[in-house]
Amino acid sequence: MKASQKDQEKVIWDQMRSSTGTPIPGPGSQSRATPKLLVWLILFVSLTYIVYTLKLVSTSRAACSDDSDPFNPLRISSSSSSSANTTTAQDRTSQILQLKTQKPDKANQPTEINDIVFGIAASAKLWEQRKNYIKLWYKPKSMRGIVWLDREVEDKNPEGGGLPPIKISGDTSGFTYTNKQGHRSAIRISRIVSETLRLGLKDVRWFVMGDDDTVFITDNLVRVLRKYDHTQYYYIGSLSESHLQNIFFSYGMAYGGGGFAISYPLALALSKMQDRCIQRYPGLYGSDDRMQACMAELGVPLTKELGFHQYDVYGNLFGLLAAHPVAPLVTMHHLDVVEPIFPNVTRIQALQRLFIPVKLDSAGIIQQSICYDKSKSWTISVSWGFAVQIFRGVFSPREMEMPSRTFLNWYRRADYTAYAFNTRPVSRNPCQKPFVYYLSKVRFNATTNSTISEYVQHRTPHPHCKWKMANPSNLDKVEVHKKPDPHLWDRSPRRNCCRIMESKKKGTMVINVGLCKEGEISEI
Repeated sequence: MKASQKDQEKVIWDQMRSSTGTPIPGPGSQSRATPKLLVWLILFVSLTYIVYTLKLVSTSRAACSDDSDPFNPLRISSSSSSSANTTTAQDRTSQILQLKTQKPDKANQPTEINDIVFGIAASAKLWEQRKNYIKLWYKPKSMRGIVWLDREVEDKNPEGGGLPPIKISGDTSGFTYTNKQGHRSAIRISRIVSETLRLGLKDVRWFVMGDDDTVFITDNLVRVLRKYDHTQYYYIGSLSESHLQNIFFSYGMAYGGGGFAISYPLALALSKMQDRCIQRYPGLYGSDDRMQACMAELGVPLTKELGFHQYDVYGNLFGLLAAHPVAPLVTMHHLDVVEPIFPNVTRIQALQRLFIPVKLDSAGIIQQSICYDKSKSWTISVSWGFAVQIFRGVFSPREMEMPSRTFLNWYRRADYTAYAFNTRPVSRNPCQKPFVYYLSKVRFNATTNSTISEYVQHRTPHPHCKWKMANPSNLDKVEVHKKPDPHLWDRSPRRNCCRIMESKKKGTMVINVGLCKEGEISEI
């Protein structure tokens, strides 16, 4: 009786210990090992589930962090392959560091001189004479360009002589030319950009066109082109100085002698249609108006830059150079037509002298500054690297920034209405004839980090003057101090200011030229 009662209590106790309410078998049961296996199985599955869940959460956070950042380089370059999915965190960190230390893409870098290819129009007849102009500015080691001739010349090693390689233009006899005043070589020259593009040169941003008597200030060319997006359509150049020339041809045309630049995408578009375009304009005169006609068909207007100079004038360029617009000097053309820019030397010698200050401060070359010597009532105009003028009396900056008419127009007439800009007479009164001082020498002072340029008076007869004021003829030299300013054109355009300094040298005026200070203006 007692035994049966104990057995009944044991069953109740075992039921209470069991989570399922099922009696746990006693020691003699065959299934005693089964619950142990179940417990271990449950523990294994639970641990596996926990580990998997933690790993999944960690991976999801990392993936979310990478994908949510649109500038993450790993997101941009990620692959859908299984190997990319197994990349460890250490590998990802290594890849990020590697991408950060790489050099920026060249496409985002500013334009340099080797991004430009020059196409130079030349004729075999004038090659021996005009190639000397190209030698002044072209540097074979750092520049790229092609001289395009109409026929072979006896120039065995042009590159060794400081010149670009020479190529012969393609045959244009199949094109119609009906202009009785012009020459059909205009068709050949108008195709130079397209022919240069078809050479397949790499990493070209701009094609720049010029004649064999065009001189480039290449540093300033680069400064101008850096302002524009080379991946877009751009046609950059300037007009003629002659109002009549612009009327006869176009006020929307870049004059080829003054040079112009065409972006690579535009040159590519031009090359695809230019031959058909040329056939539609057989009556046009020159190469540049044919180019502009094709640009009009492409819908691309001229972007005007004041530093490209056609110089459709005769005589002396002094008035134009001494009052250059507030813009970098980029080109000069028709140098065979005008007088040498410095007196008593050849044209080449004059340009060689100009290129000395160009090497020291290309951004500031021929930039005008206007100031006054109050004690003597003199007006002073500095065209840095070229000339200094001293006038008796006071002239307003508004008048001084106008070029004086030291030249004739393209039709050899002294007609002031024939220009596309304002001009002024050389002098309205005998006493107002300027005393001119031309650049003699220039050097760089490393101690003061400035250039010191010296200008010597050009001795010419002056009319008798009855004005009772100091006579500039007693000054033999003008010394100008100026710090080079390569970033001059990165700022808004403004003339530099000049100041009269104390001079310890008898017969010498000392002038300082530089950025205008706060509140500084040109006033007497």
